[in-house]
Amino acid sequence: MVDQLTIRTPGPELREAVRERYAAAARAAAAASGHGACCGDQDGCPATTLDGGETDIYGAELYTEGERDQLPRPALLASMGCGNPAAVAELHEGQTVLDLGSGGGIDVLLSARRVAPSGTAYGLDMTDEMLDLARRNQREAGFENVKWLKGHMENIPLPEATVDVVISNCVINLSVDKPRVLHEIVRVLKPDGRLTVSDVVADDDMDAATRADMDAYTGCIAGALTRSDYDRHLRAAGLESIEIRETHRVHQHAGSAIIRATKPALGAAPGCCERSQHATCCEPTAKAYCRGSDPGSTSCGCTS
Repeated sequence: MVDQLTIRTPGPELREAVRERYAAAARAAAAASGHGACCGDQDGCPATTLDGGETDIYGAELYTEGERDQLPRPALLASMGCGNPAAVAELHEGQTVLDLGSGGGIDVLLSARRVAPSGTAYGLDMTDEMLDLARRNQREAGFENVKWLKGHMENIPLPEATVDVVISNCVINLSVDKPRVLHEIVRVLKPDGRLTVSDVVADDDMDAATRADMDAYTGCIAGALTRSDYDRHLRAAGLESIEIRETHRVHQHAGSAIIRATKPALGAAPGCCERSQHATCCEPTAKAYCRGSDPGSTSCGCTS
């Protein structure tokens, strides 16, 4: 299990290695998009900061052509995610959405369009270079319903119960304290709020050499949780209705997955059955009904 594996580099050094990798990606994206030697769509300018072999499994190619057409080129250049969480987060006008590890802002800007005009999209990142790039991308895209936060996802700088939906794109695997991240997500979510993230999920047989490889860690592989560990940590944080669905392979021992979960509604009792089970969870105890399946109820559990 991931929790029993030890990567020899201490947490602060891991975090600094991650910060430097993504700061370098931001600088490369800025340079390739007109803030350096390469400008616009000139011949020879790169289409991404990723290596050639990574473009099919990470980055802007995971977004539709229509989505890419809506965004500034630097946002696409800086994209290093393993999915497209905003596309499956079921965002609606007026909602507040938070993107953890927002990078150059691609998922924040796509989310801002979906929740506009009255909703707000927050982007949280620890890297000054990425935040600077994201602000430039926001100005170029012309969005006003976006706010950028500097900080760590282990200590989200927002009050509790202020966010409808938390998204993230291939970032939670980089945290040195994933259980803390998930507890922070629950803290800032409103009751009945949702988590929808794209993340790398490790196979159970990922080898120790990969786990100990710093490049594999900053490359979103070595720090990935297994499916069972992810499920366990989501439940321990207090989330329910958990879904972990692999979308494509990113490594010999890992795949990208869409991970969904929900914070219980206000008044829900600990240990109550998940929404998907409300129709059947009370049958073994021969109770009359599940209060959670009663449309007028604010709690769940079996009652006679």
